[in-house]
Amino acid sequence: MSVQISPQRPHTAPEPRQKVGKSERTRAEIVDAAFEFLWSRPFREMTVNSLMASTTVSRPAFYQYFRDVHELMETLLVTLEGEILEIADPWLLHAGDPVALLDETLGELVRVCYHRGPFLRAVSDAATADTRVEVAWNEFLGRFDDVVSARIAADQELELIPPFEPRPVAFALNRLDAYTFIQAFGQRPRSRPEPVRQAIRRLWISSLYGQQWAASQGSTLYREKPAD
Repeated sequence: MSVQISPQRPHTAPEPRQKVGKSERTRAEIVDAAFEFLWSRPFREMTVNSLMASTTVSRPAFYQYFRDVHELMETLLVTLEGEILEIADPWLLHAGDPVALLDETLGELVRVCYHRGPFLRAVSDAATADTRVEVAWNEFLGRFDDVVSARIAADQELELIPPFEPRPVAFALNRLDAYTFIQAFGQRPRSRPEPVRQAIRRLWISSLYGQQWAASQGSTLYREKPAD
C-alpha cells in the first residue's frame, strides 16, 4: 500500500511582502538582532528600544514589520520551524532506508539547534510566565507532533514501524529533543554536539525502527516512493 503524508509548513508566518532590497535587509537585521539579543538576555527584557539600539536602523523601522515584540518572537519561532522542517524533509518525505534518512535528519537537527539553542531556552523560559509566548511555544511544538505522528503512521502502514499509538510517542520524542537541546545548547559554554546527536539518534531509531539499528547508520528496511 502506498502512503503519502504532507507535513504542514509553518502557517502562522506573515504574508510574504513584495518589498525587496533595503526593506528586506532591514527586516532581516531586526530578526538577526533579536536572535542575538536572546543569546544573553531573557525575553522579558526585550523592548523595541533595547532591541533597535543594537541595529543600524531607527526605532520606527521596527513597526514596519512587527506590531510588538511578541509578534517578533512568534516570527522567530516560525523562522526556526521552517528551518527544521526543511532539514527534516529526507525522513519526512523521501523514499529509501528510513533509518539512514532519520539519521541524516537528526544530524541536521542537532546542527540547527546548536546554533539556535539560546533562542529555544529564551522561549521556553518566557513561556512559563507569559501566556502569549506559552501559546506560541506549545503550538510550535504541536506542529512537530503533527508531522512526526503522520510519518510514524505512514511507516506503520508500510510495516516499517511496529503498531502503537503514534502521537504519544511523537510527543515524547519531540519534548525529549526540546529539553535536551535547551540544556545542551541553551547557554554558553554549549555542550559538544556529537554526543547529543548520538544520544537522540539512539532513542529515535530504537523507539521507532528497532534496537537492532540503534548503533548503525542504516538498516535493511526500505520505504517505497509513494505513488503519484
